[in-house]
Amino acid sequence: MPLARIVIIEDEAPIRQGIAAALRNAGYDPVEAADGEAGLAAARRLGMDLVLLDLLLPKMDGMVVLRQLRRTHATLPVIILTARGTEDERVAGLTAGADDYVVKPFSARELLARIEAVLRRSPERPITVRGLALGQVEVDLERREVRLSGGDAQGLSEMECSILDYLAANRSRAISRDELLTRVWGLSAAGVETRTIDMHVARLRSKLTEGPTPGDEFIVTVRGKGYMLGTKVRAAGSSRGPGPAGGKP
Repeated sequence: MPLARIVIIEDEAPIRQGIAAALRNAGYDPVEAADGEAGLAAARRLGMDLVLLDLLLPKMDGMVVLRQLRRTHATLPVIILTARGTEDERVAGLTAGADDYVVKPFSARELLARIEAVLRRSPERPITVRGLALGQVEVDLERREVRLSGGDAQGLSEMECSILDYLAANRSRAISRDELLTRVWGLSAAGVETRTIDMHVARLRSKLTEGPTPGDEFIVTVRGKGYMLGTKVRAAGSSRGPGPAGGKP
């Protein structure tokens, strides 16, 4: 397992690729994005642990990316990487929600030290669940497939796995449709038809149904609140999410 999944939002390819190479060498899993819109979408995916964010970006300015990200991911660590290093600019970035500010040019050694420090002081990572099971139904979230009674595997979409992953990470409570839209889809719930969530859950339940194990026992509807995993669903292959460099429990 990598130490952490890190999104690099940087439009200059040589810089972005150099950072990615340094992260891989240090044991991290980098995800590259060349503009603000792509970077925001990448940062909002499940399983991201930290964002390296340039400020001068095409399609969406870095400060806008940061503000948008903070609306849906209040605690996701963000380190700003920029040549704009005046005191006022650093203060503006930190005030907007950045966890640290690294001024270009910087060395790989300095950047890795900053990443380690930010991850170390960030909130504890949630439990990562690699599989789920109920009766004869087994779900492999890493392979994105469901297996019924040991038979042939049926594929799950990335969104279907993301729904299950989020429900598993928050299995002690019901998750509202608005929260799923925000945290899984990366969309603002305002003005969005939440019936989209119900349609995805219905399709997912149909794939999780076999004989005496109906899909609505796997994903339970809590009236007036939303959805949650059934109490009999077992987690398989659980571990703490990626922690700071230096190891994880």
